[in-house]
Amino acid sequence: MNARKTVFLIADGMGDWPVDELGGKTPMEAADTPHMDALAREGVVGLCRTIPEGMPPGSDIANMALLGCDPAMHHTGRGPIEAAAQGLVLEADDLVWRCNLVRVSSLEPDGVMQDYSAGHIDTPTATALVEMLQRELGGTDAVFHPGVQYRHLVVQPGRVRAAEAALAIRPPHDILDQTLGPDLAAYQHCPELWRVVREAAVLLGNAERNASQANAVWLWGQGRPLHLPDFQDRFGLTGAVISAVDLVKGLGRAMGMAVLDVPGATGYLDTNYAGKVAAALDFLKQGDFVFLHVEAPDECGHQGGLDNKVRAIADFDAQVVGPIRDGLRGLDVAILVACDHFTPLIKRTHVSDPVPFLFWHADAKASGVPSFSEARAASSGLMLERGEDLLPWALQRSAL
Repeated sequence: MNARKTVFLIADGMGDWPVDELGGKTPMEAADTPHMDALAREGVVGLCRTIPEGMPPGSDIANMALLGCDPAMHHTGRGPIEAAAQGLVLEADDLVWRCNLVRVSSLEPDGVMQDYSAGHIDTPTATALVEMLQRELGGTDAVFHPGVQYRHLVVQPGRVRAAEAALAIRPPHDILDQTLGPDLAAYQHCPELWRVVREAAVLLGNAERNASQANAVWLWGQGRPLHLPDFQDRFGLTGAVISAVDLVKGLGRAMGMAVLDVPGATGYLDTNYAGKVAAALDFLKQGDFVFLHVEAPDECGHQGGLDNKVRAIADFDAQVVGPIRDGLRGLDVAILVACDHFTPLIKRTHVSDPVPFLFWHADAKASGVPSFSEARAASSGLMLERGEDLLPWALQRSAL
């Protein structure tokens, strides 16, 4: 390997608040994380604000910042990022929506969002359903594009300046167990869009055509096509992203980075950790930088699953951080570890709290903290107010 390699490890949604059932500890504090703790002791820890003031605390915004791009300047919506991941060819005036397959109690104002992922529907089943929706409903009003698991896309050609572009639809993971009234009222301001949502629910509700938990679509995160600065032009590094989720793949592809697909990467507890690590180490034989993203802690946070979230963090440490550390041992490398945002179990959605990070390099000044956690990072006094500054800050120090 060449000198001065950098790997950035992201545990999505890992940050949390103290939990009574854990004796006032956070899941990070309760999880067994010897590898992150060792890197924190030997390296530098601090906090970073990944969500700009006034912007919603989404993974799209936070990961864009962690890759060094100012979300206030570049972010156009969740849908456009995932369209970039799929390599969709779009016109400048196309409106791109993220489309979740969801489970609701009913598509009525007093209906409730029961599951933003339709029981973590598997990709083959979901693809068949989205292809059915395209056959039955697709046309000039909306074009369905299948994605991964519950995450799909709808494109409205030529609608970027239409009323649909201004709709404020809440992300489905933000309204678990809440009523749908405000969002359904918003859809109804745009009759063509409301027809698609309403008729999709009818098709998905037909038990003869659909045996899954998905009984509705949820369109949100719309925007115009995405354009980001080229990663190599900006940082002088050949880079790659590794993730199970399209939003991270889309950010990487939009920045001209390699997007490394790993079979069995699911975005949940059963993901192929070993495959992700192997892909990262293999890329670093020739490349300079890897952004390796793990989704499981965030999914467990949305589900409110305390034991699973603690497990997801421990798995991230044991199956990603540890093997990466071992695989790069003795080489001139830098390791950066962070989460993109908090997903507190008590809220089951994202919040804008500054996130903990650690930076390790053989010559880094040791922080001496005994472990890596939200509180330990806060105690360091190091605070980066702009998330997009973290990567340049780390790269500058790794080059010293």
